[in-house]
Amino acid sequence: MIDRRIALLFATLLYTASLLSSPSRLAAQPSPPNLLEALAGEYTNPADPVGGYSFYVQSGRLIIESSRLVPSELAEISPTVYNITAFSTSATFSLDASGQGTGVSFSNDPSTFYVRTGPPLHHVFHDYVRTEAMIPMRDGIKLHAVVLTPSDISYPLPILIQRTPYGVDDTSRSWFFANRPELARAGYIYVGEDIRGRFGSEGKFVMMRPLADHSDPKNTDESTDAYDTVAWLVDNVPHNNGRVGVLGTSYPGFLATMAGIDPHPAVKAVSPQAPMIDVWLGDDFFHNGAFRQTYGYDYVLSMESSKIVTKVNYGTADGQPVDGYDFFLSRGSFLAEVKQSGSKMLPTWKLFLDHPTYDSYWRARGVEYSLNSVAVPTLTVGGYYDQEDMWGPQAEYAKLQQHDNRGDNFLVLGPWRHGSWSSSSFHLGNLNYGEPIGKEFREQIEEKFFARYLKDESGFTLNNTASFQTGSNTWKYYAEFPPHEAHTARLHLAGKGALTWADSTGDAATSYVSDPANPVPYRHRPIQPTYADDSQWYTWLTEDQRFVADRKDIAVWKLPVLDHNLTLTGEVLADIFASTTGSDADLVVKLIDQYPADDPDAKMRGYQLLTNAEIFRGRYLTGFDHPAALPPNTIDEFKFSLHDVDHVFKAGHTVVVEIQSTWFPLYDRNPQTFVSNIMKAKPRDFQPATITIHSGPVQDSALELPVIGTP
Repeated sequence: MIDRRIALLFATLLYTASLLSSPSRLAAQPSPPNLLEALAGEYTNPADPVGGYSFYVQSGRLIIESSRLVPSELAEISPTVYNITAFSTSATFSLDASGQGTGVSFSNDPSTFYVRTGPPLHHVFHDYVRTEAMIPMRDGIKLHAVVLTPSDISYPLPILIQRTPYGVDDTSRSWFFANRPELARAGYIYVGEDIRGRFGSEGKFVMMRPLADHSDPKNTDESTDAYDTVAWLVDNVPHNNGRVGVLGTSYPGFLATMAGIDPHPAVKAVSPQAPMIDVWLGDDFFHNGAFRQTYGYDYVLSMESSKIVTKVNYGTADGQPVDGYDFFLSRGSFLAEVKQSGSKMLPTWKLFLDHPTYDSYWRARGVEYSLNSVAVPTLTVGGYYDQEDMWGPQAEYAKLQQHDNRGDNFLVLGPWRHGSWSSSSFHLGNLNYGEPIGKEFREQIEEKFFARYLKDESGFTLNNTASFQTGSNTWKYYAEFPPHEAHTARLHLAGKGALTWADSTGDAATSYVSDPANPVPYRHRPIQPTYADDSQWYTWLTEDQRFVADRKDIAVWKLPVLDHNLTLTGEVLADIFASTTGSDADLVVKLIDQYPADDPDAKMRGYQLLTNAEIFRGRYLTGFDHPAALPPNTIDEFKFSLHDVDHVFKAGHTVVVEIQSTWFPLYDRNPQTFVSNIMKAKPRDFQPATITIHSGPVQDSALELPVIGTP
């Protein structure tokens, strides 16, 4: 038998010689089948060994597919380089000494190397046929929708709908498998719809449109538009089984929630994922009265400048992109930056400026006030590291849980950034969870949830809550969240930077000077526009907090190194007694897991990982609708939620608490002198102030922690 390596080499030489003798054949002729077969196989990323790419030969051509990628033909550039025309990238193969493919990299991500792990895998891909429709609403406005129907399934199917402000023109068979592979493979009629005033739909777009009075059948909102959409689809889309599910993430998550309020009878299940529920109290635009400056500027500019999404940039200086920290600091107030934006006054910018407090305009947009029943089975999904809508899923679940008499309210929480349960990665930033938790959620919970309520299939076993617990890196299942096993324990902020479980016996004070001219950055600089191509926005909540360790305007407390695991499951509350020499102040409280210096993972040695963090604007201590000045040098109690957690601080780790008064430019700077509207503050209003955190038997600054077991 001739050595395979020699045979492949000989064939390659003959093939190359034939190309050289006929240059016109260079781009037209494929490699011989035996060369292509040498490249066939499943190639996976060792760092994320789930969801690799399969290459195989079909009709003399090299084909690529994955669980998300419909089979696509590759165009040869050379015997080891192939163009994937559908994705504007190329694949470069590495060969071993025998000529067998051993690895592949892609030009759009050359640093990631995929290793051949076995023969090619083949997946099921239904033949989804795309049609479009303009669906009439009750007021005559028509909304643009794309409908995908699997032509290879003959029996009636349920309808899945995602309504969105981000455009549905790209909705196709390839898009469906790329974005929701498990649901695409399970077989549904899928509908993507542009909401009012966006992309192909008629009407006027209103950011987070308030719920209308449904006693008047002429009124319209996102709930009625969902109702009318469902009614039309059930009557007009062939081969549907009369059942509808609605899902979506972020703004579409809010829209899924709205579809479950006074729903059409055909709606049998909804899954709001990272829904924005109240954009003033805790989601996109404000947190406890503090304005999210970068997001409020960037997102509104991108959404309201036109019917499509507009790119945002901060300009350049000396040939380099301007750091967002400098961009916002140089402009001063939000009003000043709006005036310098080059844009007209946009509707939501005007809403920010005219209504900085939690008045009727914002309350009307608070979805939580309408969640008075679990009208249809609801699967709410949220991330512990969601940089945009962490509050919404937790608030929605808690409100619905009060009214769940049939066991139809479900919650899934995990250590995800905004929407990253759509990924199959083992990682989030520097964190490694050891398994593809997003894929596990989609296969074992999401797909089975819709299969149960839309197809009467078995397999959905979630009782109430599933949570991926960090630290232990295990899935946990609870009868409700937080679980009954959790009990509240106070972790006291004592003197000399110490944390203690024991009650305070003596008074102590810790002070720092907060200067609005030199605010604490919320993440590593430079800070890019929120959705810029190189933006680090997505994973900033997992960044190592040591990047601000040398600052003097942050107060720090630590427990001794843990000699046993500490498990926290539930809501963390900050109860802080503070005074200021100014007449207004923000408090930012962070709970941090500090890794040991000898951690087995080299990049995690000494790492300071946020588990919980939140801000509170002092002017709202007496009520979010009644801002008031803080009396200088008077001790006030700041008590507010740092949100839910499910985390194990492992033995050998250190529990750290930090408090600061700026978190910029994520949040606008508090002038620290009381003004009626911070967004219109003048440069002279911004003044340094000394912030003092008080501890003792009476003013007992502490965190209230949801402990399971022994603290």
